[in-house]
Amino acid sequence: MSPLFARRQFLKFGVAGVSVAGALPAFVRKTVAAVERQSDPHDDRILVVVQLSGGNDGISTVVPYGDPAYAAARSSTRIDESSVLRIDEHVGLHPNLKELKGLYDEGRMAIVQGVSYPNPTRSHFEAMDIWNAGDLSGARRGSGWLGRALDQLVKQADPTAGVNVGNKVALAMVGERIKPVAFEDPDRYRWRGRSTQYDAFKAFNGETPDAMPEKGADSKVGELDFLLRVAHGADESSAAIRKAVTGYQTSASYPENNNRLAPGLRNIAAMIAGGLTTRVYYASLGGFDTHANQRATHDNLMTAFSGAVSAFMGDLGAKKLLDRVTILAFTEFGRRVKENGSRGTDHGVAGPMFVFGGRVHGGLFGKYPSLTDLDKGDLKMAVDFRRVYATILDRWLGADSKAVLGAAHEPLKFLA
Repeated sequence: MSPLFARRQFLKFGVAGVSVAGALPAFVRKTVAAVERQSDPHDDRILVVVQLSGGNDGISTVVPYGDPAYAAARSSTRIDESSVLRIDEHVGLHPNLKELKGLYDEGRMAIVQGVSYPNPTRSHFEAMDIWNAGDLSGARRGSGWLGRALDQLVKQADPTAGVNVGNKVALAMVGERIKPVAFEDPDRYRWRGRSTQYDAFKAFNGETPDAMPEKGADSKVGELDFLLRVAHGADESSAAIRKAVTGYQTSASYPENNNRLAPGLRNIAAMIAGGLTTRVYYASLGGFDTHANQRATHDNLMTAFSGAVSAFMGDLGAKKLLDRVTILAFTEFGRRVKENGSRGTDHGVAGPMFVFGGRVHGGLFGKYPSLTDLDKGDLKMAVDFRRVYATILDRWLGADSKAVLGAAHEPLKFLA
């Protein structure tokens, strides 16, 4: 049997009637592994994005305890002034953000106040699409701000250029050329078929050639070899991820107690320490849509957020990796100033973003919006979220923010 026929048969029928494309992880069909660092000085810098899903109540997170209008608008959801972790005479942090207050005091946490965008929506899906796309057209853009940045930064296709720790790929991570991977359990991020299929694939694939074969309509061998090269790279990258996570020894105590963010950040720390070439990681913490009985739920979420981020920072710091990493936390919208009749808060507009890292210039950025000069009951925007993105793109990742975002946006000073 000729090599061409053998590969054709394997690709068409697989082993026991299952095709290679169906047995491999989904991203195998989309990209080719070429795990190489580029020479740009920003190349060893990593961004970790944490999505606080549901619409975090920024007023209960960065608390305007010094404003009498706060007590007037909130009763059951109000944070008592005596328990606020004070930043200045006007604002402070939620009492369960003790670890983050420590990072703030060390100058490793920036708080950008009153973040939103023009003509905001209160729809979860539309708002998240706008934030993820980095474009007011939302999902119609068809790609995300981080994906477009990776299109610029990663010169060769790399299945681990962007990693989404979760079951779904966020729109933010989707590029026009670079396609990220997504997994919740790294141990399950592997060949999906039977072992006999995998053995057959390895036998047919053989050694990976040094040069990528040319593809073309008149080159069937090139097309088949191209697909097999894709599969080989995918197999290698999934093995590297599992190896990094499985053998990882943490240098910090990550919180447990049903903390849904901590395991993902621990795995990200493992992949960073394991030397993966990933430039952007994406994780999320849900549960912030607190329409009813907000206080207990939000208190617990603040504990989870603070403990997980602090452990992650401490872990990387102990391994001398923190100067390579910046963490950006956002939510799709804030909550309304006045609480509702169900001891909760409804969808609002502006709220805070958080930036952490070894090279972050900490402090407060932007002006806290007025609690009385409102727009239909909502906080008015003080900072356009695209200014935060532009700062990250230009000053951290080394991308061209104007090309990614479609326009120039004035950077903030939380990164030099």
